[in-house]
Amino acid sequence: MSSKDELIDFLKKQIKIENKIVESLNTSLGEIGNPAVRGVLKGISLDSVKHAEMYASAVDLLARVQPALTQENLDKQRELVEKHIRLEAELIEKIGKAIPNIENKKVKLLLNAILMDEKRHHDLLKQVLEILGQGETITEEDWWDVLWKNVPFHGAPGG
Repeated sequence: MSSKDELIDFLKKQIKIENKIVESLNTSLGEIGNPAVRGVLKGISLDSVKHAEMYASAVDLLARVQPALTQENLDKQRELVEKHIRLEAELIEKIGKAIPNIENKKVKLLLNAILMDEKRHHDLLKQVLEILGQGETITEEDWWDVLWKNVPFHGAPGG
């Protein structure tokens, strides 16, 4: 993309396409009798909802100045991401151990698809945690520095 505006236009078009996919799939899901096919198509629909949300987040990142996080907010985000990294790791291990023992090809297909998703989630969460580690935060000390740094007498009468 040669400009930020072109990129934003591209992202907005992608949101519309993802929403059309969701609408199309959701309209047809009631007619699908095969649970494996219905489950896969519903999963794709949910992924398209997720993709639309991610495109919208990208537009927001490009179009608006993002506020700095407080240390408390950043810590909460890190804690949440770390928790889900652990949960995804547990799921990956459990599903990975179960798959070799499953003989039904359709069930195996579904579990392999889930396993691939869980691995992608795990990798994505690790990247998010890395980004949070580099996050811009504003601590209470920073606020006090901002408030008092350029005040000539730092609150004392006459210095």
